[in-house]
Amino acid sequence: MMRDYFADLGAASRDPARKVAWCTSVGPAEILRALGFAVYFPENHGALLGATRMSSETIPVANAHGYSPEICSYLTSDVGACLKGVTPLTKAYGLEEAPRPDVLVYCTNQCKDVMHWFGWYARRWSVPLLGIHPPTHVAEVRPEHVADVVAQYRHLIVQLEAISGRKLDPAELERAVARSREATDLWEEVLNTGTARPSPLSFFDGAIYMGPIVVLRGTEIAVDYYRALLAEMQDRVAAATAAVPGERKRIYWEGMPVWGRLRHLSEVFQRNRAAVVASTYCNSWIFSDFDPRQPLPSMARAYTRIFINRDDACKEAYLLRLAGQFGIDGIVYHAARTCPNNTNSHYGMPERLRAQGLPGVVIDGDLNDLRCFSDEQSTTVIEAFVETL
Repeated sequence: MMRDYFADLGAASRDPARKVAWCTSVGPAEILRALGFAVYFPENHGALLGATRMSSETIPVANAHGYSPEICSYLTSDVGACLKGVTPLTKAYGLEEAPRPDVLVYCTNQCKDVMHWFGWYARRWSVPLLGIHPPTHVAEVRPEHVADVVAQYRHLIVQLEAISGRKLDPAELERAVARSREATDLWEEVLNTGTARPSPLSFFDGAIYMGPIVVLRGTEIAVDYYRALLAEMQDRVAAATAAVPGERKRIYWEGMPVWGRLRHLSEVFQRNRAAVVASTYCNSWIFSDFDPRQPLPSMARAYTRIFINRDDACKEAYLLRLAGQFGIDGIVYHAARTCPNNTNSHYGMPERLRAQGLPGVVIDGDLNDLRCFSDEQSTTVIEAFVETL
C-alpha cells in the first residue's frame, strides 16, 4: 500500500496535468485532497531517514550549510538528504528523489520549525509557500480560535484554487473529511485494543501501523487498511496473543520515537516483560472532532486541539486519563534533544504526575540524531525503572 502511495506521487510529479502539494503531518490534508493535489508529507520522509539511519549521514550536511544541530532533526535530516541527493525512497520504492512540489503548505500547530523547513524548499525551488498559524499552547479551543483558523483556511483555499486551476467542490471536501473521520475512528479502535491484557500490540508496532493515518488521511485506502488492521487486532485479543509474551508491567511512552533504535528499545522492553501499550505519539492522529457536515470548523477544531498544542494542565489530565484506561504502571518520557515542542519532561511534569501516583523516568535521546542517544544508558535506565515498578 505504501509502495503504491509513493509510486503515485512519483507519477504525479512527472505528469504536467497533476499537481503535488507538500503538507505538514497535521496540516489541512483534506483541503489539498479535495482540490486534487497528490499530497506528500516530508515528516514521513524524515522518519524514514531516521528509521533507515541515513540521517547520520545527512544531518551533518545540513549543519555544514548553517542549520543548527539543536533544531528539529527531521528538518536537518531532510534538508541534508536533498543537498546530498539521497533518499530512502530509492531503495524502498524505486524513487530517485522525493516528488517536487507545486506548493508547500504548513501548519504551525506543532512547532515553527516546519515553517523554516518548508521555507528552505520555497527558496531553493521558487515554489509558493502557504501557512496556517493557529493559536498555540491553548487550554481550551474556544470559538474565536476556530473562527481564526477557518478564516485562514478560506484564504488558503483561494490561493490553492489558483495553483490547482480548479474550484473547490464542497462535496469533495465533505467526502475527504468523512473518510478522515472514519479512518481516525478505526485507528483509535486499533490503539484501544491495547487495553486488553495481554496487549496485542505495542507502541513499536503502532509506530509502523500509523503510516497510513499520516500520509493517506482523507482516502478510502486508509479506511480499508484500518478496518483490516482492527479485525486482526481483535483476533489477537480473542486468542490472547501478546505483543510481549509474559507481560508483567504496562508502560506509556511519552514523546517522539527514537526512529533509528526502534528494534533495540522494543527488545529492551520485551526482555523485561514490559509492554509499552500506549503512547502520546500514536494517539496524536486521533481526530474525533472531524465532522463532514462542518468540514472547515471541525478541521480547525481538530487540528488546534492536538496534544502538542495544549497547555500542561490539559496534557497532564490527558496522561492521567489514558493511564487509567490502559492500566499503566509507569511512564517513560523521551527527552528528544532536537524536539523541545514534543518533549514534556523539562518543566516538572514527571514530578507532578508522580505526586498523583503515576511514576515515570526520563531517557535522553532524539527522533533522528543518534549522537544524542546511548543504547547502554537507555537500557540501564529502563531496566532499573521496570524493576522499581
